[in-house]
Amino acid sequence: MGRILGIDFGLKRTGLSVTDPEQIIVQGMDTQDSALVFEFIINYAKREKLDEIVVGYPFIESAWGDRRFKEKLDQFIQDLKNSFPEIPVTLHDERNTSMDARQLMSQIGLKKHQRRDKALLDRTSAILILQEYLGHI
Repeated sequence: MGRILGIDFGLKRTGLSVTDPEQIIVQGMDTQDSALVFEFIINYAKREKLDEIVVGYPFIESAWGDRRFKEKLDQFIQDLKNSFPEIPVTLHDERNTSMDARQLMSQIGLKKHQRRDKALLDRTSAILILQEYLGHI
């Protein structure tokens, strides 16, 4: 078995998470600059077998607020599918992930300045996306 990669894409930063090879435990990876994240994923896939890539996608029923974000996210997803045709790229609803990540960070006792760390928030969101997805398998 290979790992499952979880992605919380953002215009500036992208949070990443990954399962263990048995696809049971989810751990956060470093948050990457979004301009460099694709190269990071390609290099990671050379070192570790990936069975699937799960991308957080805000399934919004009404109009998107930030059209530029949607265009960048859709292009990122298409680039993943083109670069890894043998690996399924699955979209998972992430509408409340950032709010849930903030709440979790507060519940575990992180100080206010730690909760303001956007990289930690993005990484925590990526973990939640992948954990929620695994609960649906």
